[in-house]
Amino acid sequence: MGDGGSAPVSGTVAAPGTAEGAAAPPPTIWLSLAKEDFKFSSAHFTIFGDDDAELLHGHNYQVGARLGGRRLDSLGFLVDVAPVKRQIRALCSELDERVLIPARCTLLEIDERDGETHLHFAERHYCFPAADVLRLPLRNITIEELSRHFWQLLAPRLPAAIEWLELTIGETSGQQASWCAACPGPGSEG
Repeated sequence: MGDGGSAPVSGTVAAPGTAEGAAAPPPTIWLSLAKEDFKFSSAHFTIFGDDDAELLHGHNYQVGARLGGRRLDSLGFLVDVAPVKRQIRALCSELDERVLIPARCTLLEIDERDGETHLHFAERHYCFPAADVLRLPLRNITIEELSRHFWQLLAPRLPAAIEWLELTIGETSGQQASWCAACPGPGSEG
């Protein structure tokens, strides 16, 4: 792909959740990525209150991304999508076949000992092999929190041409959440 001679895309398209005339101009081109293998299968339970939570269960989560920008390169590309697709697949792989635990949940007690992860919630007690558990820096395991988490991991790794990222996580057909915001720019992860 060429990197010189970029030109603005003509026309305007409002970014999701923004009105026309917003302070920052929205991207004018959106590139959607929702490949069949952008998925992960994980177990979890969502906590609803001090003593109210779902039973442990699993989902086959689907991941989608929309990349927004205003300029195409000299060959008519917004960005080379191959590295972006690799990064999404790698993030999915980290969560695949794991029990997802919200490490920042104040209602959940997490204890790791003897190669096991013990969870205490209200009157419930769970024990998992530690290798099967993935502690995420989340308050709860919801599609809203997961979409924000994926966004926070992916956005700083994107090329500068990507100004906006909308990251979607779906847990069942017809039920998904999206996190959309301006990208911080490459190299700002941390």
